[in-house]
Amino acid sequence: MTDTMVLDVSQDWASACDVQEGFMHRPVLTAEGISYAGRCRQLRALGGDCYDFLPLRHNQLAFAIGDASGKSLPAALMIANVQSSLRTAALFAGDDPAVALGAVNRQLHTSSLADRFVTLFYGVFDADTHTLRYANAGHNPPLVIRRYGSIDWLDTGGLPLGLFTNSTFEEGSIQLHPGDRVIAYTDGVIEAVNGSGEEWGVNGIRRAAVESKATSADELVEAIFTSFDEFSGGRQTDDATVVVLLAH
Repeated sequence: MTDTMVLDVSQDWASACDVQEGFMHRPVLTAEGISYAGRCRQLRALGGDCYDFLPLRHNQLAFAIGDASGKSLPAALMIANVQSSLRTAALFAGDDPAVALGAVNRQLHTSSLADRFVTLFYGVFDADTHTLRYANAGHNPPLVIRRYGSIDWLDTGGLPLGLFTNSTFEEGSIQLHPGDRVIAYTDGVIEAVNGSGEEWGVNGIRRAAVESKATSADELVEAIFTSFDEFSGGRQTDDATVVVLLAH
């Protein structure tokens, strides 16, 4: 391979990384009642995790977190397909989580290999009613840490995306109150291990959130990653993503 070809490949790779990073952003939401933040730390430059925030009509905010099977470029291509399809679905059925996931599933099944799939959580927060409606396509159930310490799990939904063309999804709903925290995450966070081989697990996330003095969603995301790194000694073995919503 010539130096010119190497340079071209490097530039293409860098451009692909920029495109993937551009998919993960935070729009300005004018609705009151919620603050939100997300962070995706891929193991390599390109990875199979994603998160997204989508402002909808009628004072609503949609958010998603996903994890594609596989690693690096193949997983990144799948997750880009999902994010693009989800944004299109959100234009027509964004406030109906089950319908939106059904549309993304059909698109992914048509265009992906048989042994590839994506887990995805998609939620819609209504700022007027403080209701979170959601559908979970085989993703790790986000946890809702209530102001006084109790926990709810957001697990209603269906199978991962891309497995079957006619998969259907159920919708779940939960009321959020001031002080409640919604924390969504991917496998790479809870499967982190320490020097003794112990997994951090969901309890690690819960402890980090409960012990944190964070007053904003950004601060809570940072606190979770700090605790994650302290536990694992900075040894990240998979893509790691966290999304946080704080109800006000």
